[in-house]
Formats: sequence, structure tokens, C-alpha cells
Amino acid sequence: MVTRREVLKLSGMAAVSLLEKKPSLFASVAETPPDYSLTIGPHSLEVAPRKFVKTTAYNDQVPGPLLRFREGAPVSIRIDNHSADNQVVHWHGLFLPPEIDGAMEEGTPPIAPGKSASYTFTPEPSGLRWYHTHVMAGHDLKKGLYSGQFGVVWIEPRENPGRYDQEFFLTLHDWNGSLQGSDDGSMTPLYDVSTINGRTLGFGEPLRVKNGQRIMLHIVNTSATDPHWLALPGHSFRVLALDGNPVPSPQQVEMLHLSPAERISVEVTMNHPGVWVLGEVRKHVQAAGMGVVIEYADAHGKPVWQQPQTLHWDYIQFGATDNREPSAELKVTPIPLTFESRFTGHGAMDQWMINGKSFPDTETIALERGNRYRLIFKNKSQDDHPVHLHRSLFEVRRIAGRATSGILKDTILVKAGVEAEVEVTANAPGLSLFHCHQQDHMDMGFMMLFRCS
Repeated sequence: MVTRREVLKLSGMAAVSLLEKKPSLFASVAETPPDYSLTIGPHSLEVAPRKFVKTTAYNDQVPGPLLRFREGAPVSIRIDNHSADNQVVHWHGLFLPPEIDGAMEEGTPPIAPGKSASYTFTPEPSGLRWYHTHVMAGHDLKKGLYSGQFGVVWIEPRENPGRYDQEFFLTLHDWNGSLQGSDDGSMTPLYDVSTINGRTLGFGEPLRVKNGQRIMLHIVNTSATDPHWLALPGHSFRVLALDGNPVPSPQQVEMLHLSPAERISVEVTMNHPGVWVLGEVRKHVQAAGMGVVIEYADAHGKPVWQQPQTLHWDYIQFGATDNREPSAELKVTPIPLTFESRFTGHGAMDQWMINGKSFPDTETIALERGNRYRLIFKNKSQDDHPVHLHRSLFEVRRIAGRATSGILKDTILVKAGVEAEVEVTANAPGLSLFHCHQQDHMDMGFMMLFRCS
């Protein structure tokens, strides 16, 4: 078990170690100029005409700059903290040492106000990743993932990169959150503004396309707490990758579902000329602004939206057709993880627990490097949970009793009352954080650590 005091002590020890012993991972800012620079600071975001959100952002923009890396080619990044709080940047989906992964619970040192840090690392794996803050927010719905501290990372593969006529990177986010009472008396965040790439529907430039083009949409749900459904009338999506990883069975679907932190890469054939709305399927969320106009060349008129009547999403459809269990020769060690909540009083957020304990009192589970483990998620709560494992990918093996294989992810939605099973090979030495990616759940104890040695 790792206590909060030990976490802070570990962070301080890591800072000394990185500066004195591992300059290749955490270099002095006085050394060679970095390939990329990120400045964390206050930002006034115009989400709609003359409607502003006061937030914190990277490089005075929302989303932060798109970072394009090449798989296997080292990069250096400098981060300057011009905010009033300690900050840390998590490189979501990348295979990095815990010292620079971007979670203080793993030992990444925080960047103090007015200070800077520089990192050098080799980006992998290829595909759609992202970066974001990993600090606590608590009841302050202007901090953490409620803020504008997020951006997209695209890691080009070493070989055979995709070729499309156009590609667009889209970030989904919710703003102006406030804590509202739910039916059970606890508090949950609700929002009055929702955006794609920091703009509400109709504000900003449309995505301009031509008839006959194949376009690639890379979509990231950066919301602190809310899932999102997307549809594009007159068109369908061919899902090629989930969380940046190619799926075994690409499928054509009419709508997309992304829980917080999930990513989807889809191909769309532009064969229905006009002016269309790519938007959130739920009416109240689209009314809050979540949508973007897609405009064909030489097309004019009011953007068209056609309301779907049902919501449907199923991970299983993207899995391999062969769902056989591992052979007896391959040892797979089960690790049951039960998710539950504790009511803490009217007007308060619920306390969240894994196997009966809340972080920092949750058990730190030891893994042996090279061994295979099956994480059995038992969601006994009434909430859905998008759970995320740092520094590794896992293979989805079973959802609600249905077997699958071949789907590689780092974040998976475990619905209320459902069991899901994933397998991971322990190949990330050191501490790796596991948590629900809803900011309010994470802040209220839904975290634990794995230690691989």
C-alpha cells in the first residue's frame, strides 16, 4: 500500500534522480533547444461569438498544438508553467518511464509555478495519442480536465503510414461545469457549453471537403466526465482504430461513442454533397454547441442535421473472429478489481473504491515482468466507468459474458453492473497508475497502482 505521504516523498525523490542521474529523460532547460515547447497559462477562450470561457491552456490555444512525432525518432519537449498552480503533463497512451509519464502518483515531479521542465523521449507506439493535465480538481471545476489543458499527439508509424485525401483532428470537450444534485443525493458535474476544437457549432471554420474524397477523422473525447455520441447525416464511418490501435475487424457504423479519454480513427467517403452537421446525437448536448459543419466544395445553404432515433455502440463488433481462450501452456494470472461507491452525504461527491479501498489506501499490486495478467473489472456501482491503464495497452477479452480478442486499448468503458475482462503483459517496469478517467471519480479515490519488476 502506498500512502499519500509516500507518494509525495516518491515524487521528490524522482525529481532528484531525474536531474542528477537521468539527464536524457529530464534535461536541464539550459541545454540544446527543444523540438517542441508548451507553455501552461491562463487563457480566455471564445467558444461562441462574444462568449468566453476563462480557463488554463497550452500555448494560449484550445486545443493545444498538434504534436506530430515519428515512431522511434527521439523528441525533446520543454514545458513552462506560467499558471498559479503546480502542473504535470500526462502523455496518454505512450510507453514512457514513470518519471516522465505525467502522473505524480507514479513519481513524475510536478512543475511549480514559474518553473520549467524538459523531457527527451522516444515516442511509441504509433497512432492517435494525446496529452493532458493530470492534477486534482476536487470541487474546482476550472482545474484539471475541466480546463483547456489538452492536445493531440499523432505518432506516424515507421512504415506504411495511411494515405488519405485529407485528415482532421477533432477534440470533444465540455465547459462551465457546475456540481448538481442527482437523484441519489450525491453531486455530479453538469455543463452548459460543449465544443469541438474549442468552438460551438457554427462558430469557426467548417471542415471543407470535395466529392469523392476519402477523409480521415481522428477524434478524442477530452471531456472531464461525459461520454459523447457522434453522427454525420448522409454518411457512415468506417472504424479503423480504437485508442490509436488498428482494430482486427474494421466496421462501417452510423454513429460513434467515445467515453472520456477514448479515441477513434475513422474513414469517411465523401459521397453525399451538401452542407452537413457532424454533431453530438443527444439533442441537449448538440444544443450546448457540440458539432462542426462539414461543407462540400460549391455547396451552400443551412447545415443539415438528421436526428438518429437510437443509440448503439458495441466494442465486440471490432474484435477478431477467433475468440479462443489462451492455451493451457500460457499462464494468465487473474486480478479481480471490484468498483464500488460510498455515499458521503447530500451535497457531496461519492467516495469511490477499488476492492473496498480508496486511493491512497488502495493496494499496490505487484506484477512480474513478462507475465500475462487478466484484469477482471467488476462494476458493482450504478455508474459507468471509463478506466485507463497508464504506460501499457491491454487486450479486451470479455464484456458482459461475451468473448472477444484482438482489440487493443488503454481505456475501456465498464458499464454499470457489468463485468469486463482485459489482458495485459507486464512490460512497463516501475509504477503504473490505473484509474477511472472521470475527473470527479479519480479525485474521490478511484485510483490504484501496479508495480512491475
